[in-house]
Amino acid sequence: MKTAEKTLPILRLKKGKEESLDRFHPWVFSGALVRMPDTEKDGIEEGDLVQVAANDGRIIGTGHFQIGSIAVRMLSFEIEEAIDNAFYASRLTNAFKLRQALGLPNKDTDAYRLVHGEGDFLPGLVVDVYGATAVMQAHSAGMHFAREIIADALVKLPDAGIRSVYYKSETTLPYKAHLDPQNDYIAGGDIGDLAVENGLKFRVDWLRGQKTGFFVDQRDNRSLVKHYSNGRSVLNMFCYTGGFSVYALAGGAREVVSVDSSAKAISLTDANVEMNFPATTIHRSEAIDAFKYLDAMESGRHDLIILDPPAFAKHRSALHNALQGYRRLNAKAFEKIAPGGILFTFSCSQAVNKEQFRLAVFSAAAQSRRKVRILHQLTQPADHPVNIYHPEGEYLKGLVLYVE
Repeated sequence: MKTAEKTLPILRLKKGKEESLDRFHPWVFSGALVRMPDTEKDGIEEGDLVQVAANDGRIIGTGHFQIGSIAVRMLSFEIEEAIDNAFYASRLTNAFKLRQALGLPNKDTDAYRLVHGEGDFLPGLVVDVYGATAVMQAHSAGMHFAREIIADALVKLPDAGIRSVYYKSETTLPYKAHLDPQNDYIAGGDIGDLAVENGLKFRVDWLRGQKTGFFVDQRDNRSLVKHYSNGRSVLNMFCYTGGFSVYALAGGAREVVSVDSSAKAISLTDANVEMNFPATTIHRSEAIDAFKYLDAMESGRHDLIILDPPAFAKHRSALHNALQGYRRLNAKAFEKIAPGGILFTFSCSQAVNKEQFRLAVFSAAAQSRRKVRILHQLTQPADHPVNIYHPEGEYLKGLVLYVE
């Protein structure tokens, strides 16, 4: 990877294609370039730093080059800013200052997102913190090559208390880059997997679990489930590690059922429930496909249902099928939920926007012919900030619905 001290290659844009960059959008699409570089002939490797210029030669900024639809992820729009150790230290410091302004971490919550890619002006990088361990994911070759610099800056962050950095990018990096990343500690080592969120305890499996091991983006929404759970029969579909289930129990639910197709996820859920509510008799779990469970479930059994499925559409090519999946899933929930029930329904698919998701849920409600009212419109928490110049960063959509 080329360093900022050397003369960087310049990628020139087609005429008029600089407008989005002049508005600080951090992505350069391959179709906007006069010519996509040839990695062999031009000596530019995936992950290299490059400068981007308007068609008239005006330098706009610096970013990481990659092969694919997004050709450059912009790191800086300051022409003279070097992308070096000091750059990463500064961006990480600013990211942590934002979390401190949010009151994170604190005595009741030590699980939070420290870096949210474009939302923290570090496109291609995600860092979640669990206690004294930071779990880092690179989504671009450039961030992969900078991983050691980033890890060093993380453990040096004043007041963050980070002692270990686990690098987990085997499934997030573009496979065509042939980077062969290895998931492992790149700073410190295993210092325990216990995290605390709003006073509730969770085991986080960042070694083998999904994403970074825990879905910290649902923290505020889990608290809302707690608020509505008192005296209700709660069904937590796609439960994963049981976050919503634990909060429902904390909120005074009379019954909680956790469902996931993965037996491993069910074992994690059971362990987290037992850790917070030892020997409870009002929670049960089942490893079964969500649609099969809903089909067989007695109508009216539950009066609070949570639908938090994995991303149905990771790419726009899957959008149509994803929207059909959301309609089908929500229609089944509307059919089965008890009168006076509350439905929490989510989409974490970035390819599905708020309007599309809401229309899918509306169609499902109309199909059920039940009276449905929106109580809350939900999104990701503030430690997953959205860069105002990059609205695509608002990926989590949720609705809380009252069903008569």
